[in-house]
Amino acid sequence: MRSWIARRSLRAFAKRYGYDVSYLEMMLNFSPAALFKFAPLMKAAAHREVVPADASFAAKIVGALAEDCGPCTQLVVDMALEAGMPKDQIEAVLRRDPRAMNDATMLGFRFADAVVRRSANDDEFRDAVRAQWGQKGVIDLTMALQLGRMFPMMKAGLGFAKECRRVTVGEHHVDVVKQAA
Repeated sequence: MRSWIARRSLRAFAKRYGYDVSYLEMMLNFSPAALFKFAPLMKAAAHREVVPADASFAAKIVGALAEDCGPCTQLVVDMALEAGMPKDQIEAVLRRDPRAMNDATMLGFRFADAVVRRSANDDEFRDAVRAQWGQKGVIDLTMALQLGRMFPMMKAGLGFAKECRRVTVGEHHVDVVKQAA
């Protein structure tokens, strides 16, 4: 019964977001125990206590981009749109253009980018996040970033990360910039 419910939930998620859940279905077929241990991360990925949605999704997008070439990043973009993040802010993160970001988006982006790249100035951005939103803000953004990386890595590790595709925001294709020029 539990597997039947999980399969229905995965199919509903796939339909809602136009996202290929084959890697999760494979887990369900071959190791339901693994999927049921992994599934709570989906709820954890939605954790946000104090940071604005723009900052949280900026960190999630940076995390997805660090590990993905399209489908998982597109999923995070679609979720950001659904959560009300403005299109121009999503596009600014995808293009790595801090000048086009509002303050919350920029801080979430810069913090996440510094952590992903193991930048020497990650403490500077962590301190800025802490000054703006407290220690809970650091926790919020760290969870958003790292869980944003988890799903593409599972997909790749299981051999399902074979497709690259252009990322769209609404109906507009965006030229994604993976690293600073």
